[in-house]
Amino acid sequence: MTSLLTNASAMTALQTLSSTNKNLGVTQGRIATGQRVATASDNAAYWSIATSMRTQTGALSAVQDALGLGAAILDTASSALEEAIDKTKEIVNKYVARATPGTDTAAIDAEITQLKAQVVSIAKNADFQGVNMLETGGTAAAIVTGYQPGAAPTTMSVAAYDLEAALTAATDATTVDTALKAMQTAAATIGAAKTRVDSQKSFTSKLIDSIDRGVGQLVDADMNKESARLAALQTQQQLGIQALSIANSSSQSLLSLFRG
Repeated sequence: MTSLLTNASAMTALQTLSSTNKNLGVTQGRIATGQRVATASDNAAYWSIATSMRTQTGALSAVQDALGLGAAILDTASSALEEAIDKTKEIVNKYVARATPGTDTAAIDAEITQLKAQVVSIAKNADFQGVNMLETGGTAAAIVTGYQPGAAPTTMSVAAYDLEAALTAATDATTVDTALKAMQTAAATIGAAKTRVDSQKSFTSKLIDSIDRGVGQLVDADMNKESARLAALQTQQQLGIQALSIANSSSQSLLSLFRG
């Protein structure tokens, strides 16, 4: 039946074209953003997971920064201790030399005094961003090492060592050697902590990469697939426009029935 009021063919063609245009808009959006799940309306479950994972990577990036700061603090203390240990070795040598008959003890004592003063100066200047682990009353290094959603960040603490006062009671080779061993123990502790921090930095970087890959699997668009889909939809759009035009033109044929 041919109707003047209702053009069923045109209605069908219009619905098909509208559906094609909608799909074309989705595909163009995916190509523009590079994501097949850009908003919650695209896929609520995947969007929620991806958002949580991105929050975790943001927190882990902050952990990386904290580990970098902690490594710098430990490196400063380690370098200072190494220099102080070298000076303390010289002091041991001076005390041994002082025990040799005929030496100028006053000159050696003056050298020892200056070397001890250098160790104190090293301790006072081993500061990084206001954190000094080696001066009297020094600050222990509290370093953030990790983060898990829903839990407090994990931390590690490295105790301070009073290098400034290490040689205060050292008056001979024996007592200086005892102080030297304490310095070496402190240096080993800080060095081990720095190795742990460096290892944690490397692990955190790999963990961030792993999470980013997981997010990509959930929300990233396959650009090869979307490109092919775009070409197909553009063709369908052109055909739909032609079909609608043909359906609309059919009503014009009714005029021929009324021509004399």
